[in-house]
Amino acid sequence: MLTANLPKDFKPAPFKPPFWLTNPHLQSILPKFFAPKTPTYRRVIKQDSLGETDIAYDFYDAHPINANTDDALEKTPLIVLFHGMEGSSDSHYARALAYQIHAQGWHFVVAHFRSCGGIPANGRVFYNAGDTEELHHMLENLQAHYAHIYAVGVSLGGNALAKYLGEYGDKALCKGAAVISAPVDMSSAALSMHSFLSHRIYTPYLLNPIIKKALANDITKEEIDSIKAVNRISDFDHIFTAPRHGYRSNNHYYYSASALPHLINVTRPLLLISAKDDPFLGFTATENDVSDTVTILDTEHGGHVGFIRYRTSKDKSTPLYTQSRFDINWLPETVCAYFKHIGVPSAA
Repeated sequence: MLTANLPKDFKPAPFKPPFWLTNPHLQSILPKFFAPKTPTYRRVIKQDSLGETDIAYDFYDAHPINANTDDALEKTPLIVLFHGMEGSSDSHYARALAYQIHAQGWHFVVAHFRSCGGIPANGRVFYNAGDTEELHHMLENLQAHYAHIYAVGVSLGGNALAKYLGEYGDKALCKGAAVISAPVDMSSAALSMHSFLSHRIYTPYLLNPIIKKALANDITKEEIDSIKAVNRISDFDHIFTAPRHGYRSNNHYYYSASALPHLINVTRPLLLISAKDDPFLGFTATENDVSDTVTILDTEHGGHVGFIRYRTSKDKSTPLYTQSRFDINWLPETVCAYFKHIGVPSAA
């Protein structure tokens, strides 16, 4: 048995922001302004599962890795992050996770999806939120060097990771996982993104870089004209993402790529974290949708990959001075607490 405790017995610290910080849009937008500096990563380049595109793996090592060529695997646990749409090792959540995981004495790596991390996609396929074969390939690359692998997935990367765990079951190469703010039902998530505020606030931020990447690729004039005319992510998925990845339409893509139907088949310990006020999400998983190894953690507030706190503490040397600060560590603290709960050892 992989776990030291039953996953569903996990009791995390509650997330309770002050009332003036409960707005979901503030929660979703503010964290990027209060992230720690980017760690000094060690970058490794590998080919994707199709042998067409270079993929970046950015490591934040707990200690120097032995570079010898023998068959001994690194025994210190490795936590791998699968980022969200247009995310990378520079994303606010990646930086916060990197430092928290490093503090536990664990290795950390961000495995970038195609076209992310500053490396363009050279093949026909790009970012596919349901491509579990690519995710399995990335884990195989890591398994060749690390004996104990655990995973974190954020947003669309979280959907891909949750789907992978359901599809692969006992054959999944990570021993446990945490998934954050994942749109596990992508059709209803797409409808949520069509709401007035979400469309006005978030769509340009997410869509414009995707369109720029697509236009820089080898595409037809018809694709160029169609892509330039879109103003919703679902339109882009219908015109570009779906046909490029073998789906009939955006609806077929969302149906096929969603993790929700697969969560009942998960056999590894899995923590699903989401906020009830997340402006990106549609339907989320209930207890009847998941297996006994899945723990659902729904908070009242937190937005999309937000979970920002405002902490007040007194400096003991100057009792009259009160220092206040924003803090985005609830997520990494909760993820690390869960991994410890299921038996991942911290450094002595």
